[in-house]
Amino acid sequence: MNSQDFKKINLPDTPGVYLFKKNKSILYIGKATSLKDRVRSYFSSDLIVTRGPLIVDMVFQADNVDFIKTDSVLEALILESSLIKKHQPRYNTKEKDDRSYNYVVITKEDFPRILVERGRTLDQVGETKFIIKEKFGPFTNGTQLKEAVKIIRKIFPFRDKCLMGQKKPCFNYQIGLCPGTCIGAISKKEYGKIIKNIKLFFEAKKTSIIKNLEKDMKIFAKNHEFEKADKIKKTIFALNHIQDVALIKGDSSRQDLAKIFRIEAYDIAHISGTNTVGVMTVVENGIVNKNEYRKFKINESVQNDVAGLAEILRRRFNHPEWNFPDIIVVDGSTAQKNMAEKIIKEFKIDSIIVAVTKDERHRPKMIQGREDIVHKYESEILLANSEAHRFAIKYHRESRGKIFKI
Repeated sequence: MNSQDFKKINLPDTPGVYLFKKNKSILYIGKATSLKDRVRSYFSSDLIVTRGPLIVDMVFQADNVDFIKTDSVLEALILESSLIKKHQPRYNTKEKDDRSYNYVVITKEDFPRILVERGRTLDQVGETKFIIKEKFGPFTNGTQLKEAVKIIRKIFPFRDKCLMGQKKPCFNYQIGLCPGTCIGAISKKEYGKIIKNIKLFFEAKKTSIIKNLEKDMKIFAKNHEFEKADKIKKTIFALNHIQDVALIKGDSSRQDLAKIFRIEAYDIAHISGTNTVGVMTVVENGIVNKNEYRKFKINESVQNDVAGLAEILRRRFNHPEWNFPDIIVVDGSTAQKNMAEKIIKEFKIDSIIVAVTKDERHRPKMIQGREDIVHKYESEILLANSEAHRFAIKYHRESRGKIFKI
């Protein structure tokens, strides 16, 4: 292949895995933060300097590049490993000795450990150290693999080095990275579910994990175990919005940073159109960020909610030092939504507007906005809206010094 051949391939600017092929035979598999940028780098004039003669020969032999998009760089890393193991591409195996690769190991114990080990280390491991139940890999970059395991551990806390039967919890338990196997804080059955999800993740089966979690969440909600259901909901959100900044930094083809997904919600409180106040609440990556909440006293000349919303938004966007939102949630109907869209157009802000319409008991009845966005972020939109309503009431009570109704 040459640079002219590359121009004919329509590669997306997203994370994923790319496959160099010759006559449908896979020569080489790699991962990327940006498929477009990464594959383009193989056609640079200094390829022999940056990657060596072996990769230059691979590009020369190839007649096509295929690709698979992923939702995150982390998933690209996992998928790359899975595909290399499955297909054993000639130039991947030539590039590095198998014993130099890195692997994720699940030990065979009642409460298994998750470990990162080199191939050469595994060759030397005897049963006195640990017994391997599952092994995932090979992974070409040990540093990136360790960062990936850290990210996964924040979603699914696991045991690595802590000893069982301790009186005091390990440090990782105290910071939320171990579920407390060391002090008996979790049952064998519940810990088994965590290990199963980690196993599925390293098998590139995130969809199956989410499907199982959603099933459990519905059961907990049906049984009125709302705290457990909410915990699962946050896990699902974390899986759908993986923050893999460390992995992106490690990709030499692109040095941009992962962006926090920010939702801002706005609500107004008053008594018969007087003493009007407004608030902004923030949800980032599915979690409320109260440090970012803001209060606004509305000018007495403002006569209605739509005009009050316009004043708040204009004042808000006069603060470019505040992080801009991906989604703006307004409380109301078409009128509020149209006004918000008018304001962001004035300020040239590229945010998506949704409006939450309430029934007579002030419960969410409908969400107006882009269907794909509403479907994907419904729970986060409603969380932000609920927080805005609560915060607006609280602020108005504080400012008035007495209980009131909106």
